[in-house]
Amino acid sequence: MSNNIAKLSRRSFIKSSALSALALGALAACGSKESDDNAASTPANDAADTAAEEYTLVQEGKLIVASDLDFPPLDSFENSTPQGFDVDLSNEIAARLGLECEYLPPQDFDSIIPMIKQGGKADIGNSAFSITPERELEIDFTEPYLDSNLGVAVKKDLGISGGEEAIVNALNASDMTVAVQAGTTGEAWARENLPEATIVPLASVTVCMTGVSTGQYQAFCADLPVIGHQCTVSFTDCEIALEIPTGEQYGIVVSKDNPGLTAAINKALADMEADGTMDELKSKWFGE
Repeated sequence: MSNNIAKLSRRSFIKSSALSALALGALAACGSKESDDNAASTPANDAADTAAEEYTLVQEGKLIVASDLDFPPLDSFENSTPQGFDVDLSNEIAARLGLECEYLPPQDFDSIIPMIKQGGKADIGNSAFSITPERELEIDFTEPYLDSNLGVAVKKDLGISGGEEAIVNALNASDMTVAVQAGTTGEAWARENLPEATIVPLASVTVCMTGVSTGQYQAFCADLPVIGHQCTVSFTDCEIALEIPTGEQYGIVVSKDNPGLTAAINKALADMEADGTMDELKSKWFGE
């Protein structure tokens, strides 16, 4: 772990796409077997074949999404309507695939990967999932679409300060109770680095932050963009005590039985990076 504190950054994950329609037409017009064989072996054609793979959907014509919808500004459920960066991302991907985007009612975060693995209820999970080797054993991830780090929120009058080591030592005590969202990388970090504290896994960010604000819990460990938003907008009596440069990357969750859908989403993500749509969404939800 680096001692440098990293901020939310932007990366482009632009993949080379298929040959243009004109070039494909020219290849098709060339009737020699040698030309066909050469064309079939090029990386561009391989990419085209992958992106063109068929995929299955729970419901024809729809991309059904599972999310906890309690992770603003990534996703939230305001006035019974899903919104946030991930929601706009899902809508844009669906549009580029010629599909209607439909969100399930809010799900418990730690139930989403098992749901996608089992199949039958949702096509993808899009809920700020950090790509981890453990999760990749269960499901497939798309290419990363956003970078993040972890952070720890506390009430402003908690009275802990200093550098990273001093704050971790202060939190790692038997009289400290740290809230986490169940099944997240925030929970994994807290259990590994705060073994003396009591770690309390909860269902939602709102419940965790409410507990910190009321003094029920001394700290909350979660993704930095989310706790930053919470401390600025919803729980202004709280602050970020620690930024943890974990260098995480978010990916969309897809069943291992549906590689064609993963390929199609990767193509849409690459196109969004190339045409500037991804930057527009980041500016809208995270600012410059």
